[in-house]
Amino acid sequence: MTTEINFDGIIGPTHNYAGLSRGNIASASNAGDVSQPRAAALQGIDKMRHNLTLGLPQGFFVPLDRPDAAWLETLATTLDAAEPHLRAQAWSASSMWAANAATVSPAADSSDGKCHLTVANLVTMPHRSHEWQGTLAQLRLAFADPAFAVHAPVPAPFGDEGAANHMRLCDSHASAGIEIFVYGLSGGRFPARQHLDASKAIARRHRLDPARTLFIRQSDTAIQGGAFHNDVVAVANERVLFTHETAFEDREDAHARIRAAFPEVEIVEVPANAVSLPDAIKSYLFNAQLVSLPDGAGMGLVLPTEARETPSVWNWLEAHVAGNGPIRKLFPVDVRQSMANGGGPACLRLRVVADPAAVDPRFMADEAKLDRIADVIAGHWPEAISAADLGSPGLAADVRRARTALLETLGLNELA
Repeated sequence: MTTEINFDGIIGPTHNYAGLSRGNIASASNAGDVSQPRAAALQGIDKMRHNLTLGLPQGFFVPLDRPDAAWLETLATTLDAAEPHLRAQAWSASSMWAANAATVSPAADSSDGKCHLTVANLVTMPHRSHEWQGTLAQLRLAFADPAFAVHAPVPAPFGDEGAANHMRLCDSHASAGIEIFVYGLSGGRFPARQHLDASKAIARRHRLDPARTLFIRQSDTAIQGGAFHNDVVAVANERVLFTHETAFEDREDAHARIRAAFPEVEIVEVPANAVSLPDAIKSYLFNAQLVSLPDGAGMGLVLPTEARETPSVWNWLEAHVAGNGPIRKLFPVDVRQSMANGGGPACLRLRVVADPAAVDPRFMADEAKLDRIADVIAGHWPEAISAADLGSPGLAADVRRARTALLETLGLNELA
């Protein structure tokens, strides 16, 4: 049965706070702090458990091989000799944010009846630019069934950061919908990471109907305010678009085009005078999982506990729920380690609309498998990593052994 599956990135054993992501306020603010990889990964596992209890299909991706000595070799250096900023980029665990793994178009939207996935190139950020090879290998393994078409990235210099800049509206997940690609224009102190040419290339590659495909510009205000991806200021699910007032460059035109393409849409807009852009970004109100609850229970919002701790955000949410808005239930989850590095609940997951039976079962989660993963994390992930630790050969060997233990537990030795 076709449904929406959330694939979460398991937070890797090299999770650290190097502050590499320009334009990501949380990442920059916590640069140099001591990270807790074990706690971070277990928080991610708990989020997956929570979604399973809601009756939502859940999958996962495994961490990439880090530190990436092969990437440093292409720069004619090594882990021992690399300059500190290059060493930190080689250690990055940012593949945990699976929303940047790929852009996904369900079979119902594609003219060939396949679910298409294009791996993101992530070329605007050096620490992420060397992720795509490992991500592509994993996607091709998980989605090897003929029901899927998995594509290599759009070539540089056309920046593509995946599903974080892509939304979909539909009557139900299994039905044909409209796809919305949100792009930015470069300028200002922070870069626009999603390029229009990349988005158009993906739409053509996924064989989308041009009449049901929109390209909308993200607002400069949002980008320069710290909304480095669209999913920091807007999220869609089935008939609902949940958005901040400042999300789009031309708000009225964007809303009009969306309504013309999908008249059934319900746009739930949070006014800036109720929740400021800084509060929206600090709380990651929109970097939440807007999900359809089973048995017709309406929609729920899986959001970070930081949203509950931000008075303007929580007051707006409680008023919305009390007013019988489309979001009926609020589910705060603790992903503080990820949040401190600039990624909330929605960053940690890639949405794939497909039949779970078509997915390699090794990538599908259940309680028993999550227990096994948690045991590996508890036994092998470092408890803490400081900036100085990134130069430790012993730690590099330890985190590689940790990843190997996870792959062996899951029977995914092909990814070693």
